[in-house]
Amino acid sequence: MLAPLRCLCLFVLCVAPVAGSAQDYPNKPLRLVAPFSPGGATDVLARIVGQKLNERMGQPVVVENRVGAGGNIGAELVAKSTPDGYTLLMGGVPHAIGASLYNKLGYDMVKDLSAVAEVASFPSMIVLHPSLPAKSIKDLVALAKSKPGQLNFGSAGNGSPNHLALELLDTMAGVKMTHIPYKGAGQVVGDLLAGQLQLASMGFPVAMPHVQAGKLRAIAVTGAARSPLLPAIPTVSESGLPGFDVTSWYGVFAPAALAKDLVTRLNNEISGAITAPELKERLTALGAEPSTKSPAEFSQYVRDEIVKWAKVVKESGAKLD
Repeated sequence: MLAPLRCLCLFVLCVAPVAGSAQDYPNKPLRLVAPFSPGGATDVLARIVGQKLNERMGQPVVVENRVGAGGNIGAELVAKSTPDGYTLLMGGVPHAIGASLYNKLGYDMVKDLSAVAEVASFPSMIVLHPSLPAKSIKDLVALAKSKPGQLNFGSAGNGSPNHLALELLDTMAGVKMTHIPYKGAGQVVGDLLAGQLQLASMGFPVAMPHVQAGKLRAIAVTGAARSPLLPAIPTVSESGLPGFDVTSWYGVFAPAALAKDLVTRLNNEISGAITAPELKERLTALGAEPSTKSPAEFSQYVRDEIVKWAKVVKESGAKLD
């Protein structure tokens, strides 16, 4: 009789701290890892959401940039962190792509991360340096055909959505442009503005100010529909490459072993934050569409995206340097 009682006491002692931590969560600052450099879409979204979660949950949310390996360094850090709800990841489509692009990763996106809440999705725009004599996708394709391998495009890293967007364009249009990988979107913008790059596929938050200032020329939107922010700019699909659709999405992830009640709590807080009128307005101004899904819906969406991007990676022939 004593042995079962002793086991029961030990069990209670083991689970009590977990139950208590869920009850008073959060009682200290949260860390939200943004796995790309400051100024990019992931970083911008992390800071917007972090600020709102701070207001809603009463604890600071510290955004920490952990850059490298196409976002996988930051993702692996979170996947291997203590599953207590205090270390989170602003992850998304780059990680779904990375699941098939990298031969070996230190984590599995499905097995080692819990999909907590989707935040937003948005397309990118294809922008050119004004010196490039092209004002449409048709012009760009014709120019690329006349100068195989001579047009350079930059991206925030090998396997990033904006890298694969132009690799996919290459494949669908039957042209060859040269990819120049960078460590972040800010560096791409700098070299594009300086004319050292000819073009790039770039997120709205990064590109829009330069397009509005006339320093870059937007010729197409990469998603399935035109953006209300640039209604006069056609999609790539309607510009002669039907079926072209590259849309980025981002959401919050946690270590896979995070307790379900904490996942639910975080999902509720994040969904409430991004649907608040003022935050929804900020996201829309960035060209982003706020997204809300339950943890189960978001988890299935992530799985579907991994399958989708595996096909794109294979068909585009995209490879890491």
